[in-house]
Amino acid sequence: MTRLLVDFPFNALREPRESRPPTDRVIEGDIVCRNWDIDSAKDGAVRAGLWEATPGVNHSIKGETWEFCLILSGLVEITERGQAPKRYGPGDCFIMKPGYVGTWRTIETVRKVWIMA
Repeated sequence: MTRLLVDFPFNALREPRESRPPTDRVIEGDIVCRNWDIDSAKDGAVRAGLWEATPGVNHSIKGETWEFCLILSGLVEITERGQAPKRYGPGDCFIMKPGYVGTWRTIETVRKVWIMA
């Protein structure tokens, strides 16, 4: 039977998938990302998880992806192309819609909950 109620096990996470942004997107720093995939639905079209990144700056390009973010810890500054920078910290939420292009600056190691569709 498929689970229809899924917990986010913040205190019992398995080993993360570690990665780095593509080198052509890195502007500054040696960014290390850790991702914990928590769940997916609709054949992977909707996914949710936990993500962490070390300080640095990179180009952020969403393509066709819609993403909801809830910052749990750390501090980021996100700048949509042609717009003023916005800072987000613990408790802040935002959505990046399909077509979003800008920069993502991690000021303090950040951890966020994400939902993508």
